[in-house]
Amino acid sequence: MSTGNAGRTRTPYLLEADGIGVRFGGVRALDGVSLGLRGGEVCGLIGPNGAGKTTLFDVLSGIRRPDAGAVRLDGADVTRRSPVWRARHGMRRTFQRQQLFGQLTVADNLLVAQEWRGGRGRAQVRGRRARAAAVLADCGIAALGPAYAAALPVGQARMAELARAVADPPRVLLLDEPASGMSAPERERLATVVRRLADEGCAVLLVEHNVAFVMELCTRVVVLDLGTVLAEGTPARVRADPAVREAYLGA
Repeated sequence: MSTGNAGRTRTPYLLEADGIGVRFGGVRALDGVSLGLRGGEVCGLIGPNGAGKTTLFDVLSGIRRPDAGAVRLDGADVTRRSPVWRARHGMRRTFQRQQLFGQLTVADNLLVAQEWRGGRGRAQVRGRRARAAAVLADCGIAALGPAYAAALPVGQARMAELARAVADPPRVLLLDEPASGMSAPERERLATVVRRLADEGCAVLLVEHNVAFVMELCTRVVVLDLGTVLAEGTPARVRADPAVREAYLGA
């Protein structure tokens, strides 16, 4: 999509937001927000409450159509595509408020995520069950497979939601406050899973209020404030930015 220094061709963006604007009445929730994600990248999206982070996630995932700008997946404009279409083309998302099917077991939540591919033969069913078991093991929650999702404590439920999001391998993963309510060991497991996904080529964008977790996990950080991009760069660069320290980090 673009060229770097010395004529090198840079890897195209897998997901791109270009000049996104969203209004709620007279309030500009997002005002000309642009960012791009490449495969294999873990990017953090931070900012104070009301900065527009979840609104941007809603636009990227197709839940909300922007008033201005475009969303591109693999360079193609998908601004008017539905959340289901985007999910079937490799985009997955988790939510601030957990969206597990509480009446189903954790394992069945992962099976549901794979059902759209069809096929009810024994081989297909065995394959989906094997994939679900492998993902649960990778996420460190293999023992929770038979448990009903509604009975899980917050930290385990968040990990189960992540497992469901990646049961069908994602190309783009949007994580909205995935570490909220997690213990330190659970956050370490979450980071391990996210890094592994990036190593496999997935593009990961995460919103998270735990700034230390973001700075340690992410290779790039974007800061939103009042619906605009305040800063962008490496964790060290963003942490040292005076405007970011004043608006968000409080130091």
